[in-house]
Amino acid sequence: MANANTVDAVEVEVRIAASPETVFDFFTDPKLMVQWMGRRAELDPRPGGGFRTEINDEAIASGTYVAVEPPERVVFTWGWNGEDSVTPPGSSTVEVLLAADADGDGTHLRLIHHDLPSAESATKHGHGWRHYTERLRIAATGSDPGPDEFAEPPGDEN
Repeated sequence: MANANTVDAVEVEVRIAASPETVFDFFTDPKLMVQWMGRRAELDPRPGGGFRTEINDEAIASGTYVAVEPPERVVFTWGWNGEDSVTPPGSSTVEVLLAADADGDGTHLRLIHHDLPSAESATKHGHGWRHYTERLRIAATGSDPGPDEFAEPPGDEN
């Protein structure tokens, strides 16, 4: 695994006003995942189980769960389907760490995306994870984060 201090890794932290148990389920239950990321999800949350989320027709991420430790940690490999993908399925690793915050009424989420192929890829994935963790921050409290601007491929006017 690449060193998290390289430019080829992304780290995003956010506080969510929900318990770690609640937030954890948004990474393992396909019905909850699509509330914040993707329009379809196929998840088999066990080590070796598949991870696949369809953001739009062109952006489909897939990988495999590596660790599933409720409610503190979930790790899965990640990459984009497609022959020309610079980050192919399973080529990078996403680690999600959840801890009850000091007040005990929320969760501190730390997401680290390792093994990205370049600084450019890290920048793009950082933008995506910040977008999606903000949507998760809203969805995990039972609110609707609204339409996902990434759900339609670039250039789609509809």
